[in-house]
Amino acid sequence: MSDNYAAVGLLLCFAVFLPIIVMAVVHLLAPHKTDKEKLTTYECGNETIGRAWIGFKSNYFLYAIVFTAFDVETIFLYPWALTFRKLGAFAFIEMFIFMVILIVGFWYAWKEGALEWM
Repeated sequence: MSDNYAAVGLLLCFAVFLPIIVMAVVHLLAPHKTDKEKLTTYECGNETIGRAWIGFKSNYFLYAIVFTAFDVETIFLYPWALTFRKLGAFAFIEMFIFMVILIVGFWYAWKEGALEWM
């Protein structure tokens, strides 16, 4: 029993101290040259024109989040479909509730405009 704790403790020490050691070695070996070019701000190698902090539409990100959420949730349909006959009516009712929640979430995302591309 104590062997299990020793292994976990050793792994914990390794997980804590290895990044600290690696960062210390990099800090000691990395060049520390500072020049004017290194301290400038850049955006893809080009100088910024105007203000750098401008607003942008987040519809693409909302679209991606909604797609990912529904994609992950529909993965749960596959194991259910494989064992549907063994599970019986209770599993059918549970999946019906799950699908209702999915449809309500889809309706809400549509209503809020998260699926509008432009």
